[in-house]
Amino acid sequence: MFSPDQENISTSSTKVPVKYGELIVLGYNGSLPNGDRGRRKSRFALFKRPKSNGVKPSTVHVACTPQAAKAISNKDQHSISYTLSRVQTVVVEYTQDSNTDMFQIGRSTESPIDFVVTDTVPGSQSNSDTQSVQSTISRFACRIMCQRTPPYTARIYAAGFDSSKNIFLGEKAAKWKTSDGQMDGLTTNGVLVMHPRLGFTEDSKPGVWREISVCGNVFTLRETRSAQQRGKMVENETQELVDGSLIDLCGATLLWRTAEGLSRTPTVKHLEALRQELNAARPQCPVGFNTLAFPSMRRKDIVDEKQPWVYLNCGHVHGYHNWGNRDAERDGREGRERECPMCRARGPYVPLWLGCEAGFYLDAAPPTHAFSPCGHVCSEKTAAYWSQIPLPHGTHTFHAACPFCAQQLSGEQGFIRLIFQGPVD
Repeated sequence: MFSPDQENISTSSTKVPVKYGELIVLGYNGSLPNGDRGRRKSRFALFKRPKSNGVKPSTVHVACTPQAAKAISNKDQHSISYTLSRVQTVVVEYTQDSNTDMFQIGRSTESPIDFVVTDTVPGSQSNSDTQSVQSTISRFACRIMCQRTPPYTARIYAAGFDSSKNIFLGEKAAKWKTSDGQMDGLTTNGVLVMHPRLGFTEDSKPGVWREISVCGNVFTLRETRSAQQRGKMVENETQELVDGSLIDLCGATLLWRTAEGLSRTPTVKHLEALRQELNAARPQCPVGFNTLAFPSMRRKDIVDEKQPWVYLNCGHVHGYHNWGNRDAERDGREGRERECPMCRARGPYVPLWLGCEAGFYLDAAPPTHAFSPCGHVCSEKTAAYWSQIPLPHGTHTFHAACPFCAQQLSGEQGFIRLIFQGPVD
């Protein structure tokens, strides 16, 4: 289930390629529901390429007729076309840049896309859940350019080059001429980025969401996602990604982790050790006195008979039982409102699931807290951090969500401390 490149790789051997970082899609707990396949997966590692494929702007062709623009675009090199009117197009040719590697992300399965991303449906358990949704993610959504020499800086730009090595900004797209005579523009639904303050550490605080342009400039957000009017340019901020940067493609949000940041993050093996430690303490159900156990990470979607359940309003952990659920037969297994036998607090009663995506953890502390209402369990610092992050939702709203399943958080804090009952003996 977990690919080998998720473990931290030592770079002491010359055979191991340099890892720039990884992109992890929010809303998936270690893999896509039906498994990771090829370029479509929940986590994508960016390695230094054997040969550079980066590009940088060169010749600008102004006041082209559409025919002339097409002729330039047809050359065997990258270009960006800005359609100003039916009779005028500006084409910017791009030339090879031996100092950078380019990685492209989008919904298209065409060969220029390195990482295929589809819309995340909160709480979905299978890919079939996501098929009926009309996608708002661009086919060629964005591109990341990584410096091939230390410190391996990664920079993000809106839009990606298609199979013809072109980016087309049509008449309706927001575009403009910059003060130095260059062209720039925004994609239809935009690429938003948020850099956390104080990095991706226990002290992290959410940053401010910004929009990134086709040329990598930073802007305040538009009034709505696809509004024609661009936001104000933010001069003192850059498109450089830092450990913990979030990239929103309007339908999916990606977390950027640097190789250095990942080396300080718990590994899947570490999370498995924490699971075994939790189970070794033999937590018990206070009603049935049966021993509870978190199922193995491979069985992270199937409710097990020993599975711990929690009352979300108080945090008391039980095994599954029907105590205090007069409507159990009518409502099915998960009664909406249940009364806790320990403290009589009424509230949702849900199974607990371990958060298996190690890249979302801020620290290696034990899993003591659970997100509400989904029941995904992680460390306190991790739960507190994600509960503060306003994630873009739809065209103009934001809300905090569980990173492991993308469900909108509920309750006062969005998470709760778990109260386990130890063995009676």
